[in-house]
Amino acid sequence: MIDLREGSCYPKSLMGVNVALASVDALIALLAFAQLMRIHSRNTHNGWTRQKVFHLMIGSSNLGYFLYFVLTIVAACKGWICWSRSCGFVVMAFPKILFLAAFLLLLSFWVDLCHQPNDEEDEDDAYSPREVLLEKNKPTSSADSRRRCCSFRAVKVGSRQKVVVLVTLLVFLLMLVAAVLIWIGRGRNPIDSSVVARVYVDLFAVAVLLLGVALACYGLVLLLKMSKVRSDRAASDMWKVAGLAGVSVLCFTSSAAVAVFTDIPLLFNWHGQKINGVCTSLLMVLYYFIGSSVPSAFVLWVMRELPPPLVTFGQQESRTIAFISDSSATVQPQRWTAAASVQNQVSRASPI
Repeated sequence: MIDLREGSCYPKSLMGVNVALASVDALIALLAFAQLMRIHSRNTHNGWTRQKVFHLMIGSSNLGYFLYFVLTIVAACKGWICWSRSCGFVVMAFPKILFLAAFLLLLSFWVDLCHQPNDEEDEDDAYSPREVLLEKNKPTSSADSRRRCCSFRAVKVGSRQKVVVLVTLLVFLLMLVAAVLIWIGRGRNPIDSSVVARVYVDLFAVAVLLLGVALACYGLVLLLKMSKVRSDRAASDMWKVAGLAGVSVLCFTSSAAVAVFTDIPLLFNWHGQKINGVCTSLLMVLYYFIGSSVPSAFVLWVMRELPPPLVTFGQQESRTIAFISDSSATVQPQRWTAAASVQNQVSRASPI
């Protein structure tokens, strides 16, 4: 058992903060995964949509933070040697990378909207609108649904989203290199493990700060574009974009400042030295709760709307027969094409 008495394995104030932060992240991860299952149950035929990917990344990031806070307490009380060398650094850095990737993905979608091509140059769709309409009317078997759900080929990855994947892989590789250097630096050699960890944390803090500035800039551009559209949907999306941009700037700036000017991200390497409990606790709340938990929760709140329920093929077929049986109605492929094209543009133009 872990001894929680004063002066034991971990300071009592920091113990309480770690438990509170772990509880918050566990709740956010649970909500994200639960909402992911609800979204998937309503549109299994769509595979991995943007909304599902965001919920998966936010849930995985907060689950990683939960494990980090719990393992930090256990490692300090049990005296894990590996934790102070490089294991603690990896567990600390991995959820932060997932968090960065989620907001980089959001930035890539905003950049796509700000640099959207003309209507005639529809580079996202490989098929014509009429083909998309006919594709929606085809029956989907359970095997096809499972194949789309489990296969990532259903995800449409644009050029900017590929850049996000590449940047995430490079940051992950940098983290592994830093972890190896920290492990080597524990021996008798010129490498200083604390300096390596500090350099990584500072570089990551600068990247997070630049990400917040980029979200603010492109959010402002989106607001100017959306202000020209007169509709209830545009007004709702404007509030979402403004909220995400504002929360990103405030939260990312505060977390980057704490990371650069303090040693809060490096508390996994705690060896019983004297720590100002109240000040350290406040800085931990500012770095982890304000810097990560609040933006994650805000993204989940913005994306809380469920997609429309799946219409079965039988209902679609009955509607089609009733439409054809009406002698006064004439089939106009041009209208079908225009309607499908407008619906496609609206779904693609959504900033969230």
